[in-house]
Amino acid sequence: MGAIRSYCFAMNVAVIGASDNPERHSHKALLRLREAGHKVFPVHPDLEGIEGLAVYRSLADIPERIDTVSVYINATRSDAMAGELLACGAKRVIFNPGAENLKLESALRGRGKLALEACTLVLLASGRF
Repeated sequence: MGAIRSYCFAMNVAVIGASDNPERHSHKALLRLREAGHKVFPVHPDLEGIEGLAVYRSLADIPERIDTVSVYINATRSDAMAGELLACGAKRVIFNPGAENLKLESALRGRGKLALEACTLVLLASGRF
């Protein structure tokens, strides 16, 4: 297998840049992750709830272990969260289209984390999430 690994078990997934707008890809990802049996933790500093899920202001506020982080914010915003992303226990961080951040991806890999540029929705649809 290449850089994209296939997981066959439910995970705890944080979605950074989660949106309450049903047209946004981050919103669609929340729904599809949940439909696939994953426990989803939306992260957005200005929202309280999305689709019945509590929204967390930061990764550090999530009370459970996170296995994967799916990033939907631009590099400037993810740079501001670099410390949280590097410190969180997630083994994999997915940078969705438009969220690429080569410097942060490199730093994550330096910490032994799998950092990849991919689309969470495509990974789910193709069975490679």
